[in-house]
Order: sequence, then structure tokens, then C-alpha cells
Amino acid sequence: MITWDEEVPSTPASATASSNLAPAPVQSSTVRAELTDASVSNSANAAEFTSQSVLTAVVNKESAASTEQSTRRVKADDKRIINGQTDVNQLVPFKYKWAWDKYLAGCANHWMPQEINMQRDIELWKNPNGLTEDERRLVKRNLGFFVTADSLAANNIVLGTYRHITAPECRQYLLRQAFEEAIHTHAYQYIVESLGLDEGEIFNAYHEVASIRDKDEFLIPFIDTLTDPTFTTGTIENDQKLLKSLIVFACLMEGLFFYVGFTQILALGRQNKMMGAAEQYQYILRDESMHCNFGIDLINSIKMENPSLWTTEFREEIKALFLRAVELEYRYAEDTMPRGVLGLNAPMFKGYLRFIANRRAQQIGLEALFDQEDNPFPWMSEMIDLKKERNFFETRVIEYQTGGALSWE
Repeated sequence: MITWDEEVPSTPASATASSNLAPAPVQSSTVRAELTDASVSNSANAAEFTSQSVLTAVVNKESAASTEQSTRRVKADDKRIINGQTDVNQLVPFKYKWAWDKYLAGCANHWMPQEINMQRDIELWKNPNGLTEDERRLVKRNLGFFVTADSLAANNIVLGTYRHITAPECRQYLLRQAFEEAIHTHAYQYIVESLGLDEGEIFNAYHEVASIRDKDEFLIPFIDTLTDPTFTTGTIENDQKLLKSLIVFACLMEGLFFYVGFTQILALGRQNKMMGAAEQYQYILRDESMHCNFGIDLINSIKMENPSLWTTEFREEIKALFLRAVELEYRYAEDTMPRGVLGLNAPMFKGYLRFIANRRAQQIGLEALFDQEDNPFPWMSEMIDLKKERNFFETRVIEYQTGGALSWE
């Protein structure tokens, strides 16, 4: 079982072997395609135009590369994570075996939301004395962030990151990750529907609740950069923009912004409350942990292949983003828990977020950003570990994998 204390900076295997799923949120000019063409008169046509432009750019770029390489067989040593010149349609020979292994692990971990029984959650929610008002606020705020968060992540993969990555093994995992983001969005919708919550309130929280909106607005510029159809890699400046976006999504969104919410819902489950929702969050946590680890391996591989990107100035920019993300997530903790609930309170999360931020920074080669911080929620490590005969909440006997052994890297 992995624990936070046992976690080590993620190092891609290659370092040793060789040297829009839902509408994008407020202010997202690229995803909503408001600036793509002055002749496009409405947002629906604009979105269609942008999607076609992105697809055309990808097809043209990859067709040219494929034609250029048509007389050559791919050599593993010639592959690159970005700016590669090998045929992206040829999965093998493998160079980045760690990416393929994570793809296989993701497939083995497959699950679907409707397989989890929500009956006890429904009964508890409908019971006027089942949950306190603070607990109900926590659940609704939690869902208010997550129902659109995974759509943001999926948009960033499908419309942005995927077309700039030139290693087929890594693309294979990104496709699996995009599907998992869809499953997570499905899970949150399933919980909202099961509990009979006001869908308008929950799905518009990212517009209407400041602590949620601020987190999304922090992310959107990095989505806009990669989804801009005119953006291409190949220069130091643009390669750094891509690397920065990867760091934001792997380390700060999936690796930090999700953890207040995960801890809150899983704490409910530990008290035998909302156990169906908590079980789904446990599977989502496992998926997101792997997304984060894959992203960190991707980041470190790009750094290894392009050391000129990792400048002192660039590192300072990344540190500033980490500090801002910790601040935003702590504000979210304060908003979701204005008073103590479930034995938790907002100040407890200040140390937890700093602890996580230090780990993420060290995993990508930065020094710790805060003085020594301990993990106040060691039980979260067990939540990540699903390799057991009965799941944590004991709602049913299961190891929830379609095959193979659960492996964390």
C-alpha cells in the first residue's frame, strides 16, 4: 500500500532505459471559440468552426509527418514526447514503456458509476435528520466543483494536450484518461440525479460560487493556450507554455485542487454516511492518482529531452503558480466548511495542502515550497489502496478490477 511518506519523486522508466466533453466554463475564449473568426455570428457555429480548425490542423500536421516518414521504419531511439518526427500512428517499438503500462493499468481499473448502489445515500439525504446542514452544504459545494472539473480536464486533453504530444504510447494513455474523465463526470451526474438535487444549482456553481469560479478561472488560460488552433510547439517559448500547462493540470488541478473535496466526501464515508457517493469517490481518487503520476512522468520526460526549458526563470514562474493554487484551494476549504464538520475544519487543510504541494514540487524537481509539513489525514493513503477483497466501506465484496493486479507507480 502506498502512503504519502513512502511516495518518492516520480521518475519515468525511460530515464533508466535510455538516456469537449461538457461546455467549458466562464471566460474560456478558446474552448467556446469566440475569437476564431469574425464572420462566425453565434457561439454554436463558432464552436463548430474551432473544432474543425483544430481537427484540420492535427490531420494536416500528422499527415505531413506520416508522409515524410513513410519510407522509414520507426526506431524507438528517434521518438520524442514533443516535437517528434516519427510516425505517430505506429505504437511500437516502445520507447516510453511506462506510459503503455499505465494505459494497461487504467484499463484493468475500469468501473462504471451505475454499478454502485445509491439507495442508502438516497434514504439518508431524504431524511430531514439524516445529515446536518453543514454536511449538506459540504456535499453540494463538493459536487458543484467536480461536476464540471473533469469536463475541463477532458477538454484540455482532447482539444489541447493530445495534439501536441508526439509519442504514441503517451497518446494511448491520454485517450484512456479522457475516457476516465467522462466516467467521472458521469459519476457526479449520477450522484446529483440519485439525490434529486437541483441540477441548475449544482451545474452552475462554477459560474455562481466564487470559491469554485476562482479555481476554474485559474485553469482556463492554460486550456486556452493549448486549444488555440494556431498554437504549435517547436520554440522555447511555446514548449515552455505546453510544459507549464502540463504541470498545472497534473500537479495543481488533479494533484491538489481535488484533495479537499476527496477528503471531505471520504470522511463522510468513514462515518457510514453517503457511502455510495464515497465509494465512487474512492474509485475516482484511484484514477486521478494515476493521472497525476502519468502527468509527472510526462513532465519529467519532457524536461529530460529538453533541458533548455527548465530555466531558473521558468522554475520561479512554476513556484508562483503552486503558491497561488494552494491559496485558492484553501479558500475553497473555508467556503465549504465555514464551521467544523465531520471532525474536520478549514485550518487542518492548510497544512495538508502545503504537504501535498511540497510533494508535487519535489516530484518534478523543485525544492519544497513550505517548511516541513506533516500529513494530518494519513487514512487517505488507505483510500487510494483498493487492492483488497472488500472495499473500504464494505458495501460489497469486490477488488474492482477487470484483470491483473493493482499497481501504483
